Formats: sequence, structure tokens, C-alpha cells
Amino acid sequence: MELSPDRNPISPSSDRPVRRGGRLRATIVAVLALGFLVGAGGFVVFLSQLRGAEQKPRHNADGIVVLTGGSSRVSDAVELLAAGYGKRLLISGVHRTNGARDISRSVPESRDWFSCCVDLDRSAVDTRSNASETRRWVQERGFRSLIVVTSNYHMPRAIAEMSHAMPDVELIPFAVIGDKWRDEPWWTSGGTLRLLLSEYAKYLAVELRVRLSKLGIEVMPEPADQADPTGARKPATAAAN
Repeated sequence: MELSPDRNPISPSSDRPVRRGGRLRATIVAVLALGFLVGAGGFVVFLSQLRGAEQKPRHNADGIVVLTGGSSRVSDAVELLAAGYGKRLLISGVHRTNGARDISRSVPESRDWFSCCVDLDRSAVDTRSNASETRRWVQERGFRSLIVVTSNYHMPRAIAEMSHAMPDVELIPFAVIGDKWRDEPWWTSGGTLRLLLSEYAKYLAVELRVRLSKLGIEVMPEPADQADPTGARKPATAAAN
């Protein structure tokens, strides 16, 4: 009995969808792997910017600004003011219900400075508005150099925002190191690791927005300044509260 030839031979082209599907999966995996490597490398670079110990400013500046939100930031900033590192201090991001007396209770040994050389900004609600209000304060005071006080993990994003807002002002970072950062390595604490990853993501978003802005692309336009009826708007001075 002779076998008849197969009337429906498999066409050489029938495996093309399979091959294409495999190539697509391989491409996706390669792109994801590359993205992970780039992100991990960027995270390492981000970590390299974080200081592990507090260092005094390399020289004096016209003013000092401290961004509220972390422990001991304000007290460290007042100490810098008392040591003569700046002429005036701006505390940016003060809660609307807090006055100079409330803040000075945390640094009782420096209460005299609050009556002469400290300004309070209650308008800022995030790092970007911190930069905007600081720019306003710097312009009103005619300052050309500024010491920026904030936590070490927050410093890269703060400097990125302020450099964009005040490109002609010299910024001198003073990174505050929290007790938890000193007590244990960040990689042994899940909470600290999550904080760093979150801050890294925010930092990347700021860098992207700033770079696009320099190209003339405004992804998130800055809100227009709100002036008071007299046309002027200044930070509240500690003496007035």
C-alpha cells in the first residue's frame, strides 16, 4: 500500500508568528532589564550625593534658608545664623498656625535671634514652593549667596529646585543627618530604604521637569505668584508674630 503525500504540508512561514512572539518577548525583557540597570545605576549615583556626616558650610553666605519637615533642621539653621554664617534666616514651610514663639521653644537658647534676624514663610507647601518663596525672599533682600539647610536625603531635590528657581544665586548645601541615619545603615532598615526610593523617584521627576523647562517645554507650569492688595508680599518676620 502506497502512502499518499500529505496534502496539507506545514508551510515554512507558519512558524513566523511564533518567532515574532518570541522576539517581542525577548525585546520586552531586554528593555525592562536595561531600564532596571539604568535605574539602579542612577540610584547609586543619587546615594553618592548624600552626605553621611554633617559638614560646616565652606564659607559664609548672605542668607540661610531652612526647609521644614525634618528633625533638628531648624535648630541647626539657627546655630549657623548664631555662628555668623549668614545675615538672616528664612524658615520656609512653617505651618500657618505656628508663630515664632512656637518655633523658638525648640531652640530656647537662640530666642534672641528670632526677634531680629529670622523670617517665616507660611506659603510653601512642598519643595517647589519652598524654592519659589525663597527666590522672592532672596530678591527682596538682594542676596547673592544662600546656605540651604535640609535633610541629607532631601538635599539633591532641594538643590535641583532652587538652582532652577535661582540660577544666579550661589547655593551652599548644609545637609542635616538624622539620628536614625547615624544609628543604622540605610540598607538594614526597610523604612529608610522606602524613603530613599521615594525621594529618588521625586528627584528624577524634578530633574526631568527642569530639563524639559530649559527646552521650553513646561510640563507643570509654576502657579502665578499671589500678591496682596498692596502689590507686595513678604515673608512674615519673627518679630511680628
